[in-house]
Amino acid sequence: MSQIIYPALQGPCKKSSLIRRAALLALTAYGIKTLYPFVYKAFLKRKTQLLKSQPNGTPKGSTENQGTTPGVNKDFLRRLVYLLKILFPRILCHEFGLLGMHSVALISRTFLSIYVASLDGKIVKTIVKKTPKDFIFELTKWLLIAIPATFVNSAIRYLEGKLCLAFRTRLVNHAYKLYFSDQTYYRVSNMDSRLANPDQSLTEDIVMFAGSVAHLYSNLTKPILDVSLTTYTLLNTAKSKGANTTWPSFIAGLAVFVTAKVLRTCSPKFGKLVAEEAKRKGELRYMHSRIITNSEEIAFYGGHKVELSLLQHCYKDLASQINLILFERLWYVMLEQFLMKYVWSASGLVMVAVPIITATGYSESDSEEVKKLALEMKEEELVSERTEAFTTARNLLTAAADATERIMSSYKEVTELAGYTSRVHEMFTVFEDVRSGIYKRAADVQSHPEKGALMKHGFRIEGPLEIKGQVIDVEHGIICENIPVITPTGDVVVACLNMKVEEGMHLLITGPNGCGKSSLFRILSGLWPVYSGVLYKPPPQHMFYIPQRPYMSVGTLRDQVIYPDTVDDMHQKGFDDKDLQDILNIVNLNYIVQREGGWNAESDWKDVLSGGEKQRMGMARMFYHRPKYALLDECTSAVSIDVEGRIFQAAKDAGIALLSITHRPSLWKYHTHLLQFDGEGNWKFEKLDTAARLSLTEEKQRLEAQLDGIPKMQHRLRELCKILGEDTLVRTDSKPELELVE
Repeated sequence: MSQIIYPALQGPCKKSSLIRRAALLALTAYGIKTLYPFVYKAFLKRKTQLLKSQPNGTPKGSTENQGTTPGVNKDFLRRLVYLLKILFPRILCHEFGLLGMHSVALISRTFLSIYVASLDGKIVKTIVKKTPKDFIFELTKWLLIAIPATFVNSAIRYLEGKLCLAFRTRLVNHAYKLYFSDQTYYRVSNMDSRLANPDQSLTEDIVMFAGSVAHLYSNLTKPILDVSLTTYTLLNTAKSKGANTTWPSFIAGLAVFVTAKVLRTCSPKFGKLVAEEAKRKGELRYMHSRIITNSEEIAFYGGHKVELSLLQHCYKDLASQINLILFERLWYVMLEQFLMKYVWSASGLVMVAVPIITATGYSESDSEEVKKLALEMKEEELVSERTEAFTTARNLLTAAADATERIMSSYKEVTELAGYTSRVHEMFTVFEDVRSGIYKRAADVQSHPEKGALMKHGFRIEGPLEIKGQVIDVEHGIICENIPVITPTGDVVVACLNMKVEEGMHLLITGPNGCGKSSLFRILSGLWPVYSGVLYKPPPQHMFYIPQRPYMSVGTLRDQVIYPDTVDDMHQKGFDDKDLQDILNIVNLNYIVQREGGWNAESDWKDVLSGGEKQRMGMARMFYHRPKYALLDECTSAVSIDVEGRIFQAAKDAGIALLSITHRPSLWKYHTHLLQFDGEGNWKFEKLDTAARLSLTEEKQRLEAQLDGIPKMQHRLRELCKILGEDTLVRTDSKPELELVE
């Protein structure tokens, strides 16, 4: 019957098979035709982006030369070794302990995998032999081994997370130590232009690097161990059965070599792509933070359209970079999957089949009795033995192939790690350079400025700025000897400043905007370097700078008065809340404690306090710290004149020497000397005659008022002459001869 039915069904089956193949080919052709235009456009777009990403100069935020991009090379290894020394500062450390436990878990998982593979073979053998008791026994062992196996799997993930957190903690502590020492947090943003977004480097870049290192260790250590042990087990098993292992070993080596060569050749530069993506993420985050910081000003101007366009531009740049990475991964992963899944699977079948087909059932070292038993084994026994060997070998080979695939795929992760390593290493390099007084600007060129070149007002110094000046700490007085005032961009504001502020002097500093008043304070505070000359000044703890907009910290009301001290520091200095209340009385803020609910009240003080209250809070800090010298940068411009006068007089009575920038004539009487800049690079240092200066100021204001009325009087005279039809004896030029010159 079957001989009649089978030929009758064979024809329709062949036809349906041909129809399915034809439909599959048609669908494939249609898919290629549909996707080709999109693929071609994406290729052209990527080519255009690569051409555009080759500027003539080095962009801001990059210390690398145009020829060096993040990749797996000597620079990557050098940077990685540098960072690994930070992660593992010594042999006996917490990170090494976690790494050891993680390694033990990975090794345990490999041995468990080999044991489970052998159990699978035994279970299949009992099924083929139809022995229920043996099947139940082997299945019970398989279920029991699952308990430690699942625990080890969970422990591997747990220890990887702990290792990642430990790495991140170590890097963050080291970064914060550098960032908050020697005013690096200020200088890295204002004196140096290599790090465009330090907050991005301190947060996301460190997180990505720590996670990548911890994950890559798991993805490399366990697969290498898996490949080694499974290969050893397969070879021993094959030799014990008398199988030939030469051709399988050759096929395995050839498949891995060809795959590695092809993937290495076709692999995109993921390190460069990831580094660029991280940079654009930082730019987008900076744009958001800038809008939050300046939200009030933007709202007043109605600048939401401009800010929206800037945000959209940054986001489009980021989206285009992400699309580029996704497109590169699309074809790379397709090639990777084709080689590692299908080519390797075909090779694996050949590798498993050849030893089983050529196996004799015994090895050369076995005794004659064992060989005789193997030759006399029944066909049923041979089938079960072959099935067990095939199942075990297939499972082990699958594990080895997966491990090899992870090793090959990890190259992509290594290239991405190269990008993160480059950014984190760059951050630490910039921090260390800035601490050492080495600054690099976006406009710096390779050539140094000519020796002997004169510094003049209005000129910009090209090339790296060399710090040749000296800063000497003294107990009393401030002396500037041939000190130039140069901005971080290299603009010369004052070529040479000489002055001497002795004990008991109170200095008033005046001049037009941009003449160097605040710049001088930055030099005296140590924020800007002394490029030449000698500066004698008291140590930083004896000088206190108060800006026009005082900084309000996060914390209690008490913290605002004692900033930057803590409560413990306050008690060590012998202050209590009653002393702080007395200080608030001096600056006319005694009501604020009751209004805000006590000294322990916490709030967003930059929004709660008004402009005048914040300025008086800044002055309160001066009375708390009692410095020898107070640098006051228009710090009472929002305070009433009577309160302002009492504060300045109280400061003088407390023995605090005042160096003040102010435009209010009412404060001149609290100073003894004058430093006046003219905005053209010139300056004048002299004893201040308050009465004479006030008299001259009043005369200036009177003349300004009189001259301001002349154009109006001339215009009215011309109107009257026109109405009367008469001439005038007074000259009425359309442009008056007298011009107001400030």
